[in-house]
Amino acid sequence: MINENRVVEEFLKYVKVNSETRNELEFAKLMISELEALGFEVEMDNAGEIIGGNSGNVIAKLAGTNDKEPVLFSCHMDTVTPGNDIKPIVKDGVIYSDGTTILGGDDKAGIAAIIEALKTIKENNIDHRPIEVFFSVCEEGGLFGSKNLDYTKINSRIAFVLDSGGDVGKIIVKGPAQDKIFAKVIGKPAHAGVCPEEGISAIQVASEAISNMKLLRIDEETTANIGSINGGGATNIVCPEIIINAEARSLNSDKLDAQTAHMVKCFEDAAEKFGAKVEIETKRMYGPFVVDENDELVNMVKEACSAIGLKGFTDSTGGGSDTNILNCNGVKAVNLGIGERKPHTLEEHLHIVDLVNTAKLVLELMK
Repeated sequence: MINENRVVEEFLKYVKVNSETRNELEFAKLMISELEALGFEVEMDNAGEIIGGNSGNVIAKLAGTNDKEPVLFSCHMDTVTPGNDIKPIVKDGVIYSDGTTILGGDDKAGIAAIIEALKTIKENNIDHRPIEVFFSVCEEGGLFGSKNLDYTKINSRIAFVLDSGGDVGKIIVKGPAQDKIFAKVIGKPAHAGVCPEEGISAIQVASEAISNMKLLRIDEETTANIGSINGGGATNIVCPEIIINAEARSLNSDKLDAQTAHMVKCFEDAAEKFGAKVEIETKRMYGPFVVDENDELVNMVKEACSAIGLKGFTDSTGGGSDTNILNCNGVKAVNLGIGERKPHTLEEHLHIVDLVNTAKLVLELMK
């Protein structure tokens, strides 16, 4: 029943609408129009005002035709950069960009699948659950749309987030918590050629700290990374200040606490060694989520996959998504694979069969 040509055309239309993070308004208006045409009650909240964007989250509700519990379907409307003026190309059953931008399948492939499933339900008068839709803003900027959603507006206690790479059938049941670490190392300037011994190099202090850190893959549940280092100037001045942005993630909160404390201590020890100062701020960006592999929600997806000839399987991820925030706000959610390939790169692409299968899966879950 899923209309392959239509879902492809809708996806191509969606990715051509600019919606980089904090500039989702044009696309949000299109989604409101699409959902209202399908009989939804739709509203836009004020998340955009809170986070400094031009659009709020889109929240929509459709009454069910059966007495099953309501279910929420969620995707994000924003894309990473470069995501403006996308020119999609279809070749041999695969959709690409022209190579100058991302494609935007992250996450408009999920949105296209949801809209196609809804159109199929309406056209064929298919019996369905009460359906809620949450299209978020600023997910790529730090999950800020879902963080600023008023959860009293959501009736569903279960949700499916369509925002994972990998094959259709993948069910993400574990996602990590993340800490951001901001460190300012304060040294002492001096003339590098005349009296360097009177200075304290912030770069040297930072190098000492970083060289003593456990970074990248810590264990099967934990990662850590230095994202950026900024500071310094002329070569004839001992660098007086440097700023480091870093992160740590783990599926285990105790391990995350330990990794973050370790990184902080490395900065503190290095500052003490060289007589420098360090100002450190750590922030828990989001908590972890774990859904039992035998949970009814997981079984729902596996049964839906079986109904369309696919095999459902569980997995974990090292990335954060709106799934984390939903679970932390009383909505049990899993993230589903929708065939995203090489997201956040100019090589991003999407196989049409994955787009069609995602729409088929969503349709089964809506029933």
